[in-house]
Parts: sequence; structure tokens; C-alpha cells
Amino acid sequence: MVARPAGVRVRTRLKPTVSEADALNEIGAHLGGLARADLADRVRVGDVRVKDNERARRKNGLTGQCSSRWAGSITRASQDQYALAVRSLDANIESLTRATRKIRARLAVPVGESNGLKKHARVTGYRSKQEWFAKSRRLAQLTERLKTAQARRNTGRPNMVVGGGRLWRNRQHLAAAELTEPEWRERWDAARLFLTADGETGKRYGNETIRVVPQEDGTGTVRLKTPEPLAAKYGKHVTFTLPVSLETVHRGGQWSDRVHANQCVRYDISYNVDKGRWYLDASWGYPKPEHVPTVDQLQSSLVLGVDLNADHLAGYVTDPSGNPVGDPITIPLELKGLSKTTRDARLRDAISRLLRVAQRRGSIVIAIENLNFADARETGRETMGRGRKGKRFRRTVAGIPTAQFRDRLAAMAATQGIWILAVDPRNTSKHGKKHWLPEIARRHNSRLAVTGHHSAATTISRRARKLRITRTRHSPDVTRGSRPASARRFPQQKLNTPVGLPTVSHPPPDRAALIETG
Repeated sequence: MVARPAGVRVRTRLKPTVSEADALNEIGAHLGGLARADLADRVRVGDVRVKDNERARRKNGLTGQCSSRWAGSITRASQDQYALAVRSLDANIESLTRATRKIRARLAVPVGESNGLKKHARVTGYRSKQEWFAKSRRLAQLTERLKTAQARRNTGRPNMVVGGGRLWRNRQHLAAAELTEPEWRERWDAARLFLTADGETGKRYGNETIRVVPQEDGTGTVRLKTPEPLAAKYGKHVTFTLPVSLETVHRGGQWSDRVHANQCVRYDISYNVDKGRWYLDASWGYPKPEHVPTVDQLQSSLVLGVDLNADHLAGYVTDPSGNPVGDPITIPLELKGLSKTTRDARLRDAISRLLRVAQRRGSIVIAIENLNFADARETGRETMGRGRKGKRFRRTVAGIPTAQFRDRLAAMAATQGIWILAVDPRNTSKHGKKHWLPEIARRHNSRLAVTGHHSAATTISRRARKLRITRTRHSPDVTRGSRPASARRFPQQKLNTPVGLPTVSHPPPDRAALIETG
């Protein structure tokens, strides 16, 4: 089960005056220096249990230089950043281990030969001595990187760069980054500001450090608590006007309700150098659902299987027996050559259309493939082909937004009462084309364009139900829709128990009515 998002985050723009912007820069730089020193102190403690991370000692040392609440936000952010760095280091070690194992296995086979094992376990050697030598050098590099990463993990000291490692490396390559030194310095200083305040339930408007006070006209004011060393210069608080109404912001109604109910809201203030704008981010946790349906209830409803491709989404709905019902679904997804903002907007639009189709078809479950192309990219040609064909395939894979699609879909579906199941992608396209494409195409009689991606969506949906994805010779014709298509279950295809599922607001519609209406 794809995990539901832990919370929600919304953004609105701030328009401080020149003096207010100077105050934000100075306060953020002061707190940023304290945050970096605390992070270095946390790294020195090492990978220990949470209760042994000496947070109380570090917080007491910071309180005199800012305030108790600022110190709490700094130490909590340091712990979160350290935990994230450790998880990233573990993922890097696992990826390097897989890459070195794969290359070492191929180097052990003579050039141009195979180890003669079964087809699914056969290891082929490299084509030439030159390629063998180049891969041996590649193995030496990856092995050295693996040793370094393992040494960092053993000491509990992951490598972190506050402000971003890519931006730090650009300092040595200003010409390639098309930046001057003052421009780089402005970006570097903006990335190292710290203006983050955790919320507190029961406190006025949900936050004592950065407080948004709503006004009668719907707008608000932002009041920022000044650290103690800067209080003589700026006063106890820095206040500036929020230029927009809370209700006009995305999820502004929820934000306004939490503020008026004195529920905790976390605030982050950041500066975008490219646009020259200040932004205020508000975030809070999702409420827990009152009712949680079981796995059997999800499997007994209609399931919409979705096949993610580089230029479109292909989907098909299956009934509880695993038979495809209705018409195939095709949603365009053109992302090539677009900016990051436009790509994100196109992706959100495609997901919105997909959710509307699921609601219209009466499906509360969407099944997708659990794709993780990042693992394959680590070994490159070892797992994703070679030559012109392999290069073209790798370029296509790089254009598929697998992680963004999964995260966006889980977040947007959670608000619509639709749940996401991620299944093993193995052989879904292969078996879909062989066993389901001819029958689905014959059913529609060329009335609609049915492709192998729609048949792959059918196999994805069946695998989410723990049904076999192949059709035996005793399977019925899907054109009749009378008997279940090989509804045999296999215990080896396990489906994790979903956690945190919301209420099933509507029962599955009648299957016969769906077939009549298409």
C-alpha cells in the first residue's frame, strides 16, 4: 500500500518592505549560523538512539543566543536533517552494492561468452577486451566509493552540505554555471537562512514564534519573534502584512480553521533569488481517518489499473473477478522539453483527470507499478540495455516521472477517498500483450484504440487482487463477461495490509450496469 502523506504544505507570497526584508535576512543569517553549529554538534554525537542525542544539552546552549522556542526548532530540524542523511547514506550503500555485484559477476565470465546457466539467471560476459577493461576501472571506482560510504556509516557521520552540495560545487565552476561570484554568494546566503518555527497546539493562532494573525477583512499580519541578540535593533517582534487572504490560498479554508482553533501550524519563510520574492509556507498534519476498510473490501471493489508511460497514462477497470469492464482509458502526459513548473502542472492535471475517471467508474482503488528506475540508473548499461537501442530506452526512462507521479498521486488521492496499491512490475507488459490484448481488442471490434499499454493496465489491476495475470485455456472469453477469468489466487503474491485507509463512502456499482454504459 502506498503510504498516505503525513501532512499538507501550502505556500503564499510575502511582500515585505526593504527594511523588513533586511530584518528577515539578518535574523535568518543569525539563526542559520546557530543551526549549522548545532548540526555539526549533532553529527559529532553520532548515530545513537533518539533519547541519547543530547538534545537537551544542545538546546540549553542555544537558548541564550536566540530563545527557547527558536532553540527547539533548531535542534528538531538538526535531528530531522541528520536522520534524512543517514537514510540517504544507507540507500547509497545499497545502490553501490548492487552495482558492484552486477559488474563483478559479468567480469568473472570470459569475454563474449555466457556462464551457461538457465535463461532467467544467465550472466553474459562483455563483448570485447576494451569494454572489459573499462568496466574493471568502473568497478574499482564504485568499490572505492562504497568503502568510503561504509566508513561514514560505521562512524555515524554522513556527509552533508547546508545550502546544497550542487550549489557548493558551482563555486569552483562559476563559468559553467553562468554565475558571477556575487550572484553565487547571494544564492548561497539565501539557501543557508533559517526561518522555521514549529507550531504548538493550544497557543494563540497555533504558533508563538512565527504567528499569522487573521484580520477582519480576511487578510492577516505575520509576526516574527526576534532573537535576543537582535531585539535591541528590531524590537521584540518584526511584523509585516500578509498581502493575500487566507481563504484564497490553496487549502486556505483548512489553514484558516486551524489558525482560529489554535491548532499547531508550522511556518517556513524562504527567499527565491531568481524571482526576488519571499514566500511563507504553512504545514500541518493530516487527521487520522475514523474508519479503515480491510484488504478484502478493497479487493472486492472495482480496481483501476494504470500503466505509466513517457507520454500518456493508460488505464483499465477490472471487476472483482478480474475481468476488464468498460472502455480503455487514455490520458495524455506530454512532459518533454518543458520547464520544471510546467511539468509539475501537467502532471497534476493528468492525475486530476485520472481521479475523476476513477470516481466516474465507481473505483476506490488505483493500482500502479512499483517502478524504481533510480536503482537501474546506477548500473546503466548493465540493466538497461546497450547500443543505440539501449541509449534510446535509457533516455525514455529518464523522462518518466516515476517518483513524482507516485507521490503526487498518493497525496491527491488521499483527499478523494481513493487508495493506491503498488504492485510488482515484472512481466506486466509481456503477459498483457500475450494474454489480454487480443481479447480486449476483439471485444471493442476496432471501435476504440486499444494498445499493449491498456492490456498492461489490466494485468496490473489483476495483480493487485492477487490473481494470476495469465489466462489459461479454460479462461472464458472476456467478450461474454459471464464467468470470472481464471480467478485463482496465489499466496506467493502478497499484498501488504493497508494502513490509514479512509471511509468507503460509496459501494461498488453494479457490474452489469457498467458493461451496459461502457
